[in-house]
Amino acid sequence: MEINAALVRELRERTGAGMMDCKKALVEAGGDIEVAVELMRKSGAAKADKRAGRVAAEGVVTLETSPDGAAVAMAEVNSETDFVAKGDEFQTFAQEVAAAALAAAPTDVDALGAVALPGRNGLTVAERRRELIAKIGENMNVRRVYRRERGAGVLGVYRHGTRIGVVVHLEGGDAALAKDIAMHVAASRPVAIDGAGLPAELLAKEREIYLAQAQESGKPADIVQKMVEGRVKKFMQEVTLLGQPFVKDPETTVAQLLAKHKARVIAFERFAVGEGLEKKSGNFAEEVMAQAGR
Repeated sequence: MEINAALVRELRERTGAGMMDCKKALVEAGGDIEVAVELMRKSGAAKADKRAGRVAAEGVVTLETSPDGAAVAMAEVNSETDFVAKGDEFQTFAQEVAAAALAAAPTDVDALGAVALPGRNGLTVAERRRELIAKIGENMNVRRVYRRERGAGVLGVYRHGTRIGVVVHLEGGDAALAKDIAMHVAASRPVAIDGAGLPAELLAKEREIYLAQAQESGKPADIVQKMVEGRVKKFMQEVTLLGQPFVKDPETTVAQLLAKHKARVIAFERFAVGEGLEKKSGNFAEEVMAQAGR
């Protein structure tokens, strides 16, 4: 029986395994997809599919910079437990993911999955991920990736432990300033560079809350409106990079620091492990016993 692309795709959808594993199993099974599924289950190649639904909210953020400093890539790679995230194989894989992103400049995580890892004889990011899931027994995800080229500007990177990473792109200034701004972003978590970059729905929500609070005061409508606008302005200063007090010198705002150095922030990106993900809670002892079949 001919092993065509449609057959390989169907087996991939059923098992969640890599393309090469599926093709190999189909060849061995003489094109019989049911036999191929059974072969893959026995060999462990289909193990990863059983774990795909588990929440992976632990992990690491990795950064990779080109030798000439002209480009940088950042990736968040997740696991289910902190124990696995600290393991050598997982840490190596996460760093390889960032290196692959730097070299290939993928447009998104799906495109990154098809990129060959350096030094892995053509093994792709997606294929290596599935290998590790089958071997270690936990779900793993490459959640997001960010890549930036310096151009005529300056790139700054900062990694706080293994769980927070920041990339900052400046126009003007120097490497030391860019790193300081990246460190500030890691600590202060700005939402946007300035007010123009804040999501309209976020401002609308805050304005609604402040209005309800101000109306409780019983003051006239014009005073209430001034109270609301004052609070919105304060909120914008607190959550925008330019409005925040610089973490190393709270008497100076980031905007003032940049003006002093005749620099401008073009862009920034901050990754924090598990941010926005719902972590699974449960009894670890019970999970161990369940996996032991007792």
